[in-house]
Amino acid sequence: MVERYESINSESTGMSGDTAKPRGTTKWLLSTNAILVYVFFYAPIILLLIFSFSDNRNVGTWGGFTLDWYREFAANEPIQDSIWISVKVALVSTGVSVVLGTMAALALERFRFRGDRVFDGLLYLPIIIPDVTMAVMMLLFFSQFLDLIDSVLGIQITKGFTTIAISHIAFSISFVSIVVRARLAGMDERLEEAALDLYATRWKTFRHITLPQIAPGVAGGALLALTLSLDDVVITQFVSGPGATTLPVYVFGLIRRGVTPLINSVSVLMLAASVLLVILSLLAQRTTGSKGPPADADTDDEPSRVGI
Repeated sequence: MVERYESINSESTGMSGDTAKPRGTTKWLLSTNAILVYVFFYAPIILLLIFSFSDNRNVGTWGGFTLDWYREFAANEPIQDSIWISVKVALVSTGVSVVLGTMAALALERFRFRGDRVFDGLLYLPIIIPDVTMAVMMLLFFSQFLDLIDSVLGIQITKGFTTIAISHIAFSISFVSIVVRARLAGMDERLEEAALDLYATRWKTFRHITLPQIAPGVAGGALLALTLSLDDVVITQFVSGPGATTLPVYVFGLIRRGVTPLINSVSVLMLAASVLLVILSLLAQRTTGSKGPPADADTDDEPSRVGI
């Protein structure tokens, strides 16, 4: 009867599959809308790429093909210094945020404790609040905290690399936690329970069972945090100090002094690095974790697999 109903329903609706295919005017409108959306997204990127090779100092005027702006980029010492600072900040903030974000994801997904809902809500705040608000909060925090250290310990600390790294850690933890938590939600908890039943410790269970399963999520969160750190402008500009200028902040300063195709070449390289990191993040998240043993596998192999 069910098959007969599905057959009648398919004939009455004209659908041969699970979803209906648009036809006629609807198909044309949807196709046109998709094309316009892609043009809106990628036309500025294509123009940026084209004019980065322009031989005219006017940023929007084509003056012939040249690689001089990329050569100037390679020979510009302030830009190279800002790139090195950006990379160091990104590596430090990513390393710390991956550890803290993974711990937060494990705590929220695997344990229940008093105030867990409040902690869960607070963890999402850096994602929800605007960047300007986050920047002002970090600026006020460092202003008061550094003054407190100076008055109590007599140590004068100025804003710079450390304050930038801490600020990036503050907003990167949330993104890492979300990615890792999504991976944990799709993991079979029975694998961990089986390891514990075989007298594995919590640490061995995490090392041999949980970590290999969530490794793609951890890698995806790390690449996402690295991308956000390398691209951040607003928060970094509020908490940076002399001698600690990241590449996005340096580019923003170049715009104030005058726009040249050098900015186009720098922007193209930043865009390429960001796209590469995002692609790697997506690939890492789609990578399947280590598969568990089949349901009819011999349980005698379990102790050796969990390392007990």
